[in-house]
Amino acid sequence: MSLVKQLWLAVLVVMAVAFGGSLVLSVLSARHYLQQQLQVKNFDNATALALALTQLDKDPVTIELQVSAQFDVGHYKFIRVSRPTGEVLAERVYEGRLEGAPQWFADLIPIRTQPGTAVVQDGWRQFATVTLASHDQYAYQSLWQATQQLLAWFAVGALVVGTLGTLALRLILRPLHDVVDQAQAIAERRFVTVEEPRTPELRAVTRAMNDMVRRLKAMFAEEAARLESLRERVNHDPVTGVANREHFLAQLRDILQGEEWGSRGSLVVVRLAYLNELNARLGRQRADELLQSLAHTLTACGDGPPGQRVGRLKGGEFALVCPSLAQPAEAARRVHERLMHDWAPRWLPDVPDLFHLAAVDYARGEPVGEVLARADQALAQAQARGPNGWHAVEDAAAPGLTLPAERWRTLLTEAVSGGRLSLAFYPVVKNDPKRPLHEEGVIRLQVDAGGRLLTAGDFMPMAANLNLTAPLDLGVVRLAIEHLRQVQGDVAVNLSAETIADFGFRNQLVQLLQQYPDLCRRLLFEVPEYGVYRQFDAFRDLVRSLKALGCRVGIEHFGQRFAGSDQLASLGLDYIKVHPSYVRGIRDNPGNQEFLRGLCSMAHALGITVIALGVESRDDLPLLAQLGFDGATGPGIGRDAGAPAG
Repeated sequence: MSLVKQLWLAVLVVMAVAFGGSLVLSVLSARHYLQQQLQVKNFDNATALALALTQLDKDPVTIELQVSAQFDVGHYKFIRVSRPTGEVLAERVYEGRLEGAPQWFADLIPIRTQPGTAVVQDGWRQFATVTLASHDQYAYQSLWQATQQLLAWFAVGALVVGTLGTLALRLILRPLHDVVDQAQAIAERRFVTVEEPRTPELRAVTRAMNDMVRRLKAMFAEEAARLESLRERVNHDPVTGVANREHFLAQLRDILQGEEWGSRGSLVVVRLAYLNELNARLGRQRADELLQSLAHTLTACGDGPPGQRVGRLKGGEFALVCPSLAQPAEAARRVHERLMHDWAPRWLPDVPDLFHLAAVDYARGEPVGEVLARADQALAQAQARGPNGWHAVEDAAAPGLTLPAERWRTLLTEAVSGGRLSLAFYPVVKNDPKRPLHEEGVIRLQVDAGGRLLTAGDFMPMAANLNLTAPLDLGVVRLAIEHLRQVQGDVAVNLSAETIADFGFRNQLVQLLQQYPDLCRRLLFEVPEYGVYRQFDAFRDLVRSLKALGCRVGIEHFGQRFAGSDQLASLGLDYIKVHPSYVRGIRDNPGNQEFLRGLCSMAHALGITVIALGVESRDDLPLLAQLGFDGATGPGIGRDAGAPAG
């Protein structure tokens, strides 16, 4: 029983005891008073009747008339006139029933009085004895009415006291509710602090819990900072700060093999001309400054279209992958304009032959080596054209689905209502592939009558541009619910980064899930990390709404931004899925192994399950388990080795 209920029970008990005691005392006091009054009335009336009979003739008729007259004008139980020998000369007895009060009340609180007696004289001798008792029904009626009035006043008083007590109790217990909410938040893996109340007892509890939360946050912040430092050291170039060759190639491999982005994209490569001569001409410090400014400008190029990654391949060669730009000429033109505007003017006076730029396209599933080989050929062609220019090569053998915006709008709108959406399910397993954690439902879109299916990366970017992600996500949730009604186990679905801040979508989602309360505990939602990073407050509110319904929530492609952030401690997540770029080639990357071991340790301290994305071979499962992973998914684990890479 809660403390509030216990307090209310105590208040009710106290009020009941006070009311019962007051009622009993009041009723007994009133009864005693009425008994005294009846007793006096009995003796007075008996004396008056005896005096009247003494002055009258003593014949039986006269006595009978006088007794009848007295009985009729008064309220008596009985009047009796009897001789000293016991002979009854006249007697009248009330034969009616009790009126004005219930019989059970009279039985519960009896009024007992002695009959009044008086002597009738005949000269100097005793003629007879008068005995009478006044009727007590009017006393019961008065006592019953007084009791009812007392009950009414007590009811009014209880209502007033209850109302005032409710208001006072809410005011007093408000700090207690804050403490309870804080404890509940900690149980949900959300570490928040609350304002200390004025009540000394609650202040001590709140202060202790706040101190514990601050210590935990400090510990997680310190561990997060250490992990971020380790991540930067292992995966980033020490001079420029962008991804080093190994990490960039892992990211490029994830884009080529995964389904997060479209089936086509562009790779832009920038090569500084004569890097050794630049070092000799500018000096080591200025040459490093040139490299840093180039890396900064290329990173700024990736602030527009989503998904772009920058890396340093070697020496003076940098690469920018553009998964949302399928035309390499457009990608090359954008990057070249940015370089010529923000970076090159500062260095061209000293270095006229500054750089060469080339761009090639790629198709999903293409090996990384082939893409890089074509990029090297394109760079050679760009170099042949002269310095500070660009060259783009497009492979027409890998066409994508090209439609105008309005045709996309019609296709995506009809997909929800026309049943063109479907889910492909892939297992997420524990360390043993035969022990599934859940299934991941990946969206597919049928584009023609022939059954051609597009992956999410092929159409979701256009859906985001057309503001159509909300109906698509609701369609995915409905498909997942239908699947859960037919099978056992749990299912995870993805929500778009653009959807989580849509309050209309959130209300529709909550209303939909409220219709299936028994399925919510088997339904998992995950959002890409870059979407969480952009809409952190909205995502935190979404997490609370979904967890209140019994659903579980996680972050997908984790590790690019939040690994070094203490904000993870305030979300109350159930699981995270680590980005494939950290998982691929894990056997040959001790630095990533150390980073992932620390990440798993920190997540487990928060009660968060850690899942590896992009696992290419089941042989990696033992090593992942040693690092602390609770589960894994990827192309090497799917039912037919066809699971998405992440």
